Amino acid sequence: MALSHASAKPPSLVESYAYCADLARSHYENFTVISRFTPRQHRPALEAVYAFCRHTDDLGDEAEGDRLALLDEWEAELDRAYNGEPTHPIMVALQDTIRRAQIPEEPFRKLIEANRMDQGSGRFETYADVLHYCDHSANPVGRMVLHVLGEASDENVRLSDATCTALQLANFWQDVARDYAMGRIYIPLEDIRAFGCAEEQIANGVADRAFRDLMRSEVDRAQALFEEGLPLATRLSGRARLAIALFSKGGMRVLDAIRKQDYDVLSRRPVVTRSRKLWLILATAARLTLLRRP
Repeated sequence: MALSHASAKPPSLVESYAYCADLARSHYENFTVISRFTPRQHRPALEAVYAFCRHTDDLGDEAEGDRLALLDEWEAELDRAYNGEPTHPIMVALQDTIRRAQIPEEPFRKLIEANRMDQGSGRFETYADVLHYCDHSANPVGRMVLHVLGEASDENVRLSDATCTALQLANFWQDVARDYAMGRIYIPLEDIRAFGCAEEQIANGVADRAFRDLMRSEVDRAQALFEEGLPLATRLSGRARLAIALFSKGGMRVLDAIRKQDYDVLSRRPVVTRSRKLWLILATAARLTLLRRP
């Protein structure tokens, strides 16, 4: 799967960017925020980055056969993007993006490693273990985007890491039941025990008071990280401010939806309604416009 589109003759750069654009725009809803609210000149690079991230995650989540071997093969293709001649269209486009935006190797390698982690037990003993996973699965994406935007200062990276980890945690707490059905529990096992809960409650959908108190604690952790990362949007320029602000505000609205259900994420999945999303876009745009005024 990793190199299913590779050939003896690599595709042209134009063909490769078109491939990434088709993948990014086809059926992945998260990319719509990036595509609508970032400067047009950055979109091909962001599409290449997004295509890499999506394909890497697909290898870790959906690929048939030996996923670890496929991820190793994909990392070898990444090596060629930095030091040789890649053959997969995503990597051909990414090589050009890497050179133009001066993106280091580490974020790409970390994301591949996160998908290797996904082939493990699907359990995390401590909150530090969960943060370590987020540092590989979520934070690299924000760092890639900052490099594309030319905004990868040390402080921006720190704020981006907080925001990306918070977004990942919000997704985890929204999808506890879904993730369990896939064999994964992202709630730290030590926290489950500390609150007097058990894995069987998730399996059986039992959201008693102890479980709700557990989820309140996890939601509060994510909220604190969102608040830590909020200054990032005001440090960026142009329409990228709105894109980043929307990700943060959208993630916090997911946490609000969990609170509205009294932290019962087992009986039904907390969601943000379409009308609420529209209101969020308008309110965030208005807030950022006011912040730009002298």
